[in-house]
Amino acid sequence: MNNASINRLAPFVFLAPAAIIMLIALLYPLLYMVYGSFRAWDPSQTIGETEFVGFKNYITLLNDPSFHESLGVTLKFAFAVVSIEMLLGVGLALLLDRNIRGISVLRTMFILPMMIAPVVVGLMWRYMYHPTVGTFNRFLKSMGFEGVDWLGQHALMSIIIADIWQWTPFIFILTLAALQSLPKSTLEAARIDGATGWQQIIYIKIPLMMPVLIVTCLLRLIDAFKVLEVILVMTEGGPGLSTEILALRISRTATEFRELGVAAAMSNYLLILLLIFTLSMIAYNKYVENRAARLRAAKEGDA
Repeated sequence: MNNASINRLAPFVFLAPAAIIMLIALLYPLLYMVYGSFRAWDPSQTIGETEFVGFKNYITLLNDPSFHESLGVTLKFAFAVVSIEMLLGVGLALLLDRNIRGISVLRTMFILPMMIAPVVVGLMWRYMYHPTVGTFNRFLKSMGFEGVDWLGQHALMSIIIADIWQWTPFIFILTLAALQSLPKSTLEAARIDGATGWQQIIYIKIPLMMPVLIVTCLLRLIDAFKVLEVILVMTEGGPGLSTEILALRISRTATEFRELGVAAAMSNYLLILLLIFTLSMIAYNKYVENRAARLRAAKEGDA
């Protein structure tokens, strides 16, 4: 084997151990879950002792009103928090992308909520939402208003507010990094041509940042579908099923109802749903990049 062949193979040789470990760590649990979803499985059995039931678990879920309600809650929660967090995070990044006194302190303050453990966030907001001694109701009563049943009648909205508080900094910090990496020459040319601040944002900054924004949105969407600790601590999925998202439903099905096969089938439904959103956003990101490349080529051709 000559030196050229060795040089070509060297990166793959060094990457092989990590790649093998990652494949085992990813594929084994995934295949185990898929296999278990076709079995009538409870915690008292090993998976080899279970009975094969085919697609029964999947069909049971399709006819289960509780599963439908949890899916609806998950979709409402995920799209609400991601939409609002994207608007707030991008807006804050655009606002703080400038050299002003004390800006580093402000940036640090904005990312602090993201550093707090989800269980602590849940406890903190649960106490603030308390009907009698909570911060919000005490403030409302001091202003002459009646208290609000935050974790009762408005439970889903209250959880959405808590999630926005914690994870808007994630959008902010990634958007700010994207803003600071934009080509200065392009922005300077736009200013020389007389573009206003809003025109620079709409026609230059946002389009240039779009690939980063799409990936950021995708990461938050995936995480929003899997959130568990904050909801478990704040409401435990109640009242009723009003805040029971799929992740919590899966946990309860496996631990409380002792139906591991059904829980595995539910996990696969969630995985398929996330794959659909992921592939859709990746395809859109590719479309945006190709469109930008065509526009650049057209401009170079005109020049």
